[in-house]
Amino acid sequence: MRGALKNAPVIGLPILSGPKKDGAEYTGRRIIDPDNGKVYSSKVQLTNGGKKLNVRGYIGVSMLGRSQIWERQE
Repeated sequence: MRGALKNAPVIGLPILSGPKKDGAEYTGRRIIDPDNGKVYSSKVQLTNGGKKLNVRGYIGVSMLGRSQIWERQE
C-alpha cells in the first residue's frame, strides 16, 4: 500500500481516514504523508471556529511525532 501512495497525486488523495471524536479531539485513525506514502496514527483538533486544524501524526505514542496547523482556504 505504501509504495502506491508515494507517487499518488495529492489532489483527491484521502489524507485522513475516519477519525473518531474523543472530547475536543478526533483520534484513533490514520494519516498519510503524501511526500513519502507512510501511514501514521493521528490526532486532530479544529480551532479558530473551524478555520484551522491542529494535526499530529505519530508512531506508537503521540510524543513520538510531528505537529502541523492546516488552515482552511476560502
